[in-house]
Amino acid sequence: MILRVVIFLLAIGAGILSVRLWRYGKQIKHIERQLQLLITEDTNYQLTSAVPVGRTNEVIADFNQILEKYRLAGQELQQINRSYRESITGISHDIRTPLTSIKGYVQMVRDPGISQEKKEEYLEIIEGRLVDLTEILDQLFEYARIEAGELQLKTEKLNAGNLFAETLSMFYEDFVKKGCDPEVKISEKPCFIWGDAHAFVRILENLMKNALVHGTGFYEFLMFSEQSWIVIRISNETETIARKDLDQIFERFYTTDQSGSRKGTGLGLAIAREFTEQMGGEIQAYFQEKRFAVEVRFPASFSFT
Repeated sequence: MILRVVIFLLAIGAGILSVRLWRYGKQIKHIERQLQLLITEDTNYQLTSAVPVGRTNEVIADFNQILEKYRLAGQELQQINRSYRESITGISHDIRTPLTSIKGYVQMVRDPGISQEKKEEYLEIIEGRLVDLTEILDQLFEYARIEAGELQLKTEKLNAGNLFAETLSMFYEDFVKKGCDPEVKISEKPCFIWGDAHAFVRILENLMKNALVHGTGFYEFLMFSEQSWIVIRISNETETIARKDLDQIFERFYTTDQSGSRKGTGLGLAIAREFTEQMGGEIQAYFQEKRFAVEVRFPASFSFT
């Protein structure tokens, strides 16, 4: 009697085990077919369950999370590649435009019938185009070195107020030529920071060039101390920068000019951000009373020795 009961229970157990094995087999074959589909086709398909058995549904859910992660990474990579292609197209345009202009003016200078006055005028234009081209190439080379980690910044005590005044004096006439007399306020107290002199001047130059290109008036250049920070704020009215640009304004190759006639590589503010952050500072852009402003902050050095 006992033996019969044992045999009966074993038979039931074997039946249950057979059913479970059959369900596992069906589930695995179902998953295998779906994986083959995913391998051979570019699809957003997600794995599904044929029959609920054991923890296979949890495994399927984990697979789907991994698939979603890689799909998002693929979409991001496609966006980056698209952005790079657009950037390369824009930069090629930036380089080709002055080269085409230079070529045209060189041909005109060679005209034997041209007057000396016109020749000098064309040579001056050529010189200006060469300056533009040199600046574009310098920015590309500098940003490439920054990204590659080849630019090692020095750390020394800088008189930020003096460097700010000296750099601004180089651009002051350019602002006056635009019909604007910039308002300049520099703290009378010494403003010292720790950083690299070349990088700090490059930050100032790029911010001032950006103001020249995109500004339309009411320029204001401020430097002051605020608690433990030395603050630089450059603001101006603009017709080419909008609030929607603020989230991307410091991204490499980003330009607010949508007309097709780009006014820069979109690297000036990106370089300014890289140098600022490497020197332990902060940079932000915002609108203040309808004026576009860029503010840079560096930790102040209160020791003057």
